[in-house]
Parts: sequence; C-alpha cells; structure tokens
Amino acid sequence: MIDSEQTPPTESESPAEGVGLETSSGMQWYVLRVASNKEEQVRDTLLRKVKIEGMDDRVGRILVPTLKEKRMRGGVLKIVERKLYPGYVFVEMSCEEDGMIAENVWFLIKETTGVGDFIGSDGKPTSMPEHDVVGMLAASEKAEEQPTLSGLNINKGDQVKITDGAFESYEGEVDSVDERRGMVSVIVSIFGRSTPVEVGYWQIEKQDE
Repeated sequence: MIDSEQTPPTESESPAEGVGLETSSGMQWYVLRVASNKEEQVRDTLLRKVKIEGMDDRVGRILVPTLKEKRMRGGVLKIVERKLYPGYVFVEMSCEEDGMIAENVWFLIKETTGVGDFIGSDGKPTSMPEHDVVGMLAASEKAEEQPTLSGLNINKGDQVKITDGAFESYEGEVDSVDERRGMVSVIVSIFGRSTPVEVGYWQIEKQDE
C-alpha cells in the first residue's frame, strides 16, 4: 500500500483520543474500503450522520489509525501523520441476530460519499478476527504518543558534519540519537578536547565513509 500524509488534527479534534483496547459490548469491528485520501472525510461524515440519526446504539467508534512522524520539509521540521491502513476505515457496529447489519445502518454507510464496500465474502461484511482488532486498536492508541523521526538514517558512530548553528562546520562522531526530540549528540574537537554537543538532526549531514 502507498503511504499518505496530512497535517495532523488539533488535540481537540483527534479521533484517537480515548481509544480503548477493548471492543464495546455487543459490537464487532468491520473494515470499510473507501476512496484514496478520503479516509478522514468518510470518518467525519459517518460520525455526524450517526449522531444525527441517533444510531449511537448500533454504531460505535469509527477509526482511521495513524502514526505521527517528524519530517524535514523545505528546511522546516514538521509533524505529519502517516496512515497505517491507507484506503480503509474501521467501523465498530452491532448486528442483527442473524449477523446481518441492520438495513438503516447499512444504508447510512453505503450512501456516504467516498465509501466503497465492506471487506467480506458473498457480498456480506465479515467481522475482523480478534487478533487483528487488538493490533488495530493498539495502533490507534499510539496516535496519542509523541511523534518519532522518520527517515533519519543517523546512528551512533556515524561521521557527520554540522551544517548550521553555533557549531557550524565542525565534524565529529555521533554519540547518541534522541528520536523523540529530534536531537543528536555529536562528539567534536573543541580546543583540542573531545566535547559532546547537541544539535538538531536537520543541522547535520552524514559524511561519506
């Protein structure tokens, strides 16, 4: 699958807030195929429609699991969200006694712009296996965590050159990498002594070996 990115929602809008690792009583999880890059739009539309139609007892959480990452763009450090399952939205729903989705719920979902169909067999949605549900909910929980760096490719022992800041043009060896903060500790020679200095990963370039 091709990863997609977007500017993350504000804290108050985060759909992952409050996500638990247990499926709501009487409900199961289903996977909905949606148009590419329409995952959040479909989720938000469905949430509004569920509330307006008073179907909270039949439709629970609607999730688009993402992972926050720090990336450099145009010389600026930005936080982006990478969709873990591009093209899919996860819906928690209750079903009729025969396992079928209630007609009004089915209509509400299928008539939403951007929606394709549910993953299933013989034209019938199939609920997710429990182990897949646990993995998906755990991934959704991680959306609350601090972002990590993506594509840094800097490791302890690498030779680097500092390209910006107070120690510009200094060369040295990477001593440690703090991915959460985006900072790198580099051992450089200052007045003949090996001294550790901390710089942002965007302030260094890796030297050819």
